[in-house]
Amino acid sequence: MSNAPEDPRLLATDQPDLFFEDNTVGRCKKEVWDASDAEVDAILAEYGVPSPCEWGKPGSYIQTTVRHQVEAERRKNDVVFIPIGCTELHGRHLPSASDTLYVSQICEGVRRFTAKRGAPASLALPPLNYGSHPYHHLGMPGTVIIRENIAREFLIDVMLGLWNDGFRKQILINNHGHLWMLESAIQQFQKRYQLPGIFRVIDWHRAVREFFRTVPKGGKMDTNFVHADESETSLGLLLHPDMVDMDWAVDTEGKGYLPDGHFDKSVDPFGRPSRWSEGEGHFAIEIAATPEGVVGKATHGKAEKAKRPVAAILKYLTLLNDQILEAFPAGTVPPVEEVTLRTAAEMEPYLREPLSEGWKPVYALPRIGQGSNS
Repeated sequence: MSNAPEDPRLLATDQPDLFFEDNTVGRCKKEVWDASDAEVDAILAEYGVPSPCEWGKPGSYIQTTVRHQVEAERRKNDVVFIPIGCTELHGRHLPSASDTLYVSQICEGVRRFTAKRGAPASLALPPLNYGSHPYHHLGMPGTVIIRENIAREFLIDVMLGLWNDGFRKQILINNHGHLWMLESAIQQFQKRYQLPGIFRVIDWHRAVREFFRTVPKGGKMDTNFVHADESETSLGLLLHPDMVDMDWAVDTEGKGYLPDGHFDKSVDPFGRPSRWSEGEGHFAIEIAATPEGVVGKATHGKAEKAKRPVAAILKYLTLLNDQILEAFPAGTVPPVEEVTLRTAAEMEPYLREPLSEGWKPVYALPRIGQGSNS
């Protein structure tokens, strides 16, 4: 029986229920899906993955790079990736910085790869090592919860400061369950300041959700992605094995009150009516049901299982970087009067090279619209 899709814009795979769009994004994903294990290893090697986390390495982040080099690199590539995680209990076998480590190491791989081509993407040290959390995380030791309005305002200020420094293409790469807050931060940032640029949040697991599929669906995982489980333990074993102690890995199961099928898992593998974050009360909170800080089968984690999803997100983020710069080369932004309610003449001095003649800092720009701090 043929697996050919009826829609010619879709690309078939070896799985009857999985198709990729016939566009640059879909073809990027399909390339990784079809790659052999050796080819996946080669992709990871191109990006220097795995490598130790580079938070303190000179030249890796804007904050750890000498200033003249930051300026020179920005003039070639003004895309900045902002890795965002949290401090959260991930079982006794993983560190509480797991989310921040995974996303940082992925972004570092993209920077290494783009640097080899001569125009490195920039990275901003993770502004949210402490994040917002859904209600059901409340009370868990090892989890530090920041009120979402505080976290959102902090991030908005980070975005404004980076824009003022000439980084007007900002990609927030998320690795934690506070996506709703990050979406709100972008929307509030634009309502408040109305600035031309590219501003996006990517929940990276969902961006490459196909690569977390279970074995019956052509993937590597025994179980569907939840939390500190097979998937996240596999990521830790691939990206920072020296911070994983499998002797302490456990398997658990959450406690729900309704029949299964209403709420999806972490990367929406079933297309259910609601995402996991779109409700509370239908299942027991963590401290009551899974105080171990694991929801799923952590003992099934293996580094090999994380290789393909990491290769997929590395390739996708590179594609995104390249297509942004193709549309708007370094130093340019989308048309002011098409993406804001401001005029091109009003924005002209604020869009100049920082500290150049006639430049004005964005903090001097008059507010319009919903431009209050509330």
